[in-house]
Amino acid sequence: MKQLDVKTYGEPILRGSATRVDRFDEELANLAQGMIETMIAERGIGLAAPQVGVGKRLVIALQMKDIDDSGASPLVLVNPEITAVSKETWSYEEGCLSLPGISGDVIRPSEIDVTYQDLDGTKRQLTADGMFGRILQHEIDHLDGKLFIDYLSSANKSLAKSKLKQLTQNKHLF
Repeated sequence: MKQLDVKTYGEPILRGSATRVDRFDEELANLAQGMIETMIAERGIGLAAPQVGVGKRLVIALQMKDIDDSGASPLVLVNPEITAVSKETWSYEEGCLSLPGISGDVIRPSEIDVTYQDLDGTKRQLTADGMFGRILQHEIDHLDGKLFIDYLSSANKSLAKSKLKQLTQNKHLF
């Protein structure tokens, strides 16, 4: 499978709501495999289908225990939903393949419960914390058109504004 094209800030699909997957077939499996290969090639730790131009509720997330967990394996989640969040939160600097060159501190719940389906359509659930929990929250946000920059403070949004403008202007050059 060839590497997929990662959409960047300014592409409308990144702000839309993805639709539920109801067909668990070879096409879905191929999309997931292409997303895994793209995520690895781009040195990402997670990827949502809208980031590769597909408006489906599908995410890939590395099951990282901590930021140095370079051997973490990817998990494919179809139709994921966060069903519970902890009251405890933690702040960490996030970036995104769709927002190259931009990062910022985001406060997120420390632990989450997620229900999802695997590539066969089997319903599953998990509890995730640490980096894995953060990656899942970031990627599931993409399915609802939310980007990590939406969580930044006003001051940090202002700092990112020129880079965001540059990303959207670069689209008009091609």
